[in-house]
Amino acid sequence: MDSITLTKHQARKIILNAAGLARKAQFGKGPEAVYKLIDHLGFVQLDTNYVVERAHHHVMAARIPDYQNEWLADLCEDGRIFEYFISDSCFMPMHDFRFSLPVKEAFKKHGKVATQAEGRLMKQMMDQVERDGAVMVGDFENDRQEASSGWWDWRPAKVALERLYFTGELMISRTKTFQKVYDLPLNLVPQETDKTMPGEAEFACYVIRRTLGALGISTVREMAWRARRVKGNLVKKELEKMVHTGEVKKVAVEGLKGPYYMLPDQQKDVKISNEVFILSPFDILNIFRHRLKDFFNFDYQVECFVPAPKRVYGYFSLPVLAGDTFIARMDAKADRKQKVLIVHNLHFEDVDPDESVIDKLIQSLKAFVRFNGCKTIVFTKSNKKTYLKAIRSGLTDTHIN
Repeated sequence: MDSITLTKHQARKIILNAAGLARKAQFGKGPEAVYKLIDHLGFVQLDTNYVVERAHHHVMAARIPDYQNEWLADLCEDGRIFEYFISDSCFMPMHDFRFSLPVKEAFKKHGKVATQAEGRLMKQMMDQVERDGAVMVGDFENDRQEASSGWWDWRPAKVALERLYFTGELMISRTKTFQKVYDLPLNLVPQETDKTMPGEAEFACYVIRRTLGALGISTVREMAWRARRVKGNLVKKELEKMVHTGEVKKVAVEGLKGPYYMLPDQQKDVKISNEVFILSPFDILNIFRHRLKDFFNFDYQVECFVPAPKRVYGYFSLPVLAGDTFIARMDAKADRKQKVLIVHNLHFEDVDPDESVIDKLIQSLKAFVRFNGCKTIVFTKSNKKTYLKAIRSGLTDTHIN
């Protein structure tokens, strides 16, 4: 039960390696790299924000050269991954399907009780899906009684379908335009998939291993987040057992309170390349903002959730990572009709990137433009005119081939 002591620099390397950001193409290239990445992380968060390409595709494109969006859809269609709402909406490897069952059970036990009208509607929808096949919300007439009050004010048909999805009676796939298609699990889960409900201890151990595998180093708080839908989960209790048996190592990080934990087989002397990654706000590296501040001295917040007058960096600023240092944040928007990536604000942190880092940033910007289906890039402003001048010079031919 001896504790391992790490410097912040060592901890950052472990975290980046676990996140698949130690170097370019850490999981290889092509469609199989997409599966390897999802299988390694255990989940990849989905998000509907479409200012730039959606988060789940962005996560892939940051790590997999020449990533194609259809590769993710193909994995869903082949039954190798599935979508569900664990701690957040995410893609998971199909062989982890049984570990979604405790969450579905928790939604049944602790979710808001359906009204009689909702219950009748849910039964009608299940009957229709079983009889006629998969459905979409648009297949039902607008049954709203009152005008919508905004986000999350779903009409009854949407509420009923989402309830059936959360509790596991239905699963979802996606159209090319990202609309949900609701279907029976029988039609989406391969027959050979293990569908047995895990016990409470087994589920907790699964969450611990998956969290540590994806984060590299983690606190109990972050592990418990993955299991938060399951009330009274045993994550803390099982973690103590795993530390006692040596399956998990306790970690002290110099200058941080802790305690932290890691798997014994995590590489402690990882070589980090000096590559530049433009990341999604919902990337596994960024979803716990306190970790960015603690380990990377990067105070970050995605400001699409902040009222416009209070935004500092922009609506949807993307963290820019070079090696193990966040060098900038880039507020960008893809104008898909004009095929232009508009960078409203390229804000550099208090760092001094050398010429090679700026060159790598230029290459990452070119790849990001192509990934977003654009051909040119324009910059509105930056707090570092010298860096921006060098970037513009490196993009003298603003047509991205």
